[in-house]
Amino acid sequence: MNALTPTPSILDAAGVSPEKARQILGEALIGADDGEIFAEKSESESFMFDDGRLKSAAYDSSEGFGLRVVAGDTAGYAHSSEISEASIRRAASSAALAKRGYSGTAADEPRPTNLRHYEDENPTASPAFSDKVALLQEIDAWCRARDPRVVQVMASLSGERRTVEILRADGRLIRDVRPLCRVNVQITVEKDGRRETGFAGAGGRAGFDAWISPERWQEQSEEALRQALVNLDAISCPAGEMDVVLGAGWNGVLLHEAVGHGLEGDFNRKGTSAFSGRIGERVAAPGVTVFDDGALTGRRGSLTVDDEGTPTERTVLIEDGILVGYMHDRMSARLMGLSATGNGRRQSYAHMPMPRMTNTGMLNGNSNRAEMIASTKKGLYCANFGGGQVDITNGKFVFQCTEAYLIEDGKVTSPVKGATLIGDGPSALTRVTMIGDDFDFDPGVGVCGKSGQSVPVGVGQPSLKITGLTVGGTSV
Repeated sequence: MNALTPTPSILDAAGVSPEKARQILGEALIGADDGEIFAEKSESESFMFDDGRLKSAAYDSSEGFGLRVVAGDTAGYAHSSEISEASIRRAASSAALAKRGYSGTAADEPRPTNLRHYEDENPTASPAFSDKVALLQEIDAWCRARDPRVVQVMASLSGERRTVEILRADGRLIRDVRPLCRVNVQITVEKDGRRETGFAGAGGRAGFDAWISPERWQEQSEEALRQALVNLDAISCPAGEMDVVLGAGWNGVLLHEAVGHGLEGDFNRKGTSAFSGRIGERVAAPGVTVFDDGALTGRRGSLTVDDEGTPTERTVLIEDGILVGYMHDRMSARLMGLSATGNGRRQSYAHMPMPRMTNTGMLNGNSNRAEMIASTKKGLYCANFGGGQVDITNGKFVFQCTEAYLIEDGKVTSPVKGATLIGDGPSALTRVTMIGDDFDFDPGVGVCGKSGQSVPVGVGQPSLKITGLTVGGTSV
């Protein structure tokens, strides 16, 4: 882009004077504690190649804004897909009702930053439409040729370019252009009438070029095929309490669900988390250090600034087993007398921000996976997770294993199907007895849901050994 012709702001492009928008916002925030105008313009594209043909192709573009007025622990919010001076005035009038009878003090504004954690790329623009379809067709043909047991291939691409602008109470207009792409491959195999499926995906905050080289998609396809073939030979998982070894990377989703949500500021401010009021207490085994970091270059969960304009950062949550912090948006930080950590996130302009994770993980230890397995007489090695769910109030979780094996006398033996892990986050962290030296992030596929909003996230961990977890399966 020519530096002499900068991209106009979303407000300017819609024919709204930023100065007039600042004036309207300023009037709405008189006597309030906080607030902003959040404007957004997005383009997204998705392709699905299934059962040997292009099953769907979609393109969407949208724009709109939301205006928020915060008074104490109450927030008024109004949004519209029409960006105009009249609609901003209507939104300000509605949102300002939250401060009726209230007189507060304006919170400190977010600090400025010049750092960027991704480039201004547009995955919807390149490659061309026909090239994306041809790529999916090539992936389909390649996967089917790899093994005669392959009976179905599902390959998909999705990409978006989201531009957000946050007009703050001090008049600053903070702009962030956020690319995001993802490539998925799912393979179904059949043998003697039995069908099993394997999946692999990858992506991040970049254009497609980083993910669609033959080496990258073939690696994903091989992984999906490997998982499917492993599951063809899987036996039913026995149920009971046993020691569990978790593989590195995507299995950090257990940490995300069972512990991460409980460390978000809003739950702790309201006293509804299993971790509420426990700062300074031991909540995990020695050696367990958990962090959230939205400032990692190119990661799926990364943001240059969060959706309130606060620069993202690395926040240590648990240090050597001791609870030391929570993740905050501006509201939870202000009400708890702390600093915002850059974790205020929203799904779109139609949603209010709340404390959300970005890239959450556990630091390395000094053991290795082979030692963990060798030290386990009877247990389960979980290589990959599927979905999971957690109750924030007590940390209880249930997770499905998509690839798991029995450990017998210190050796990995039969693959098993139907394995679920059942427990609670605070207790599970105290049962960590070995922490691996092989930390890895997930390949870039995480999506997190909370209060009806979905946002992209990252998870990561080294291999772990956890003793005495309940494994659901087949009773023996």
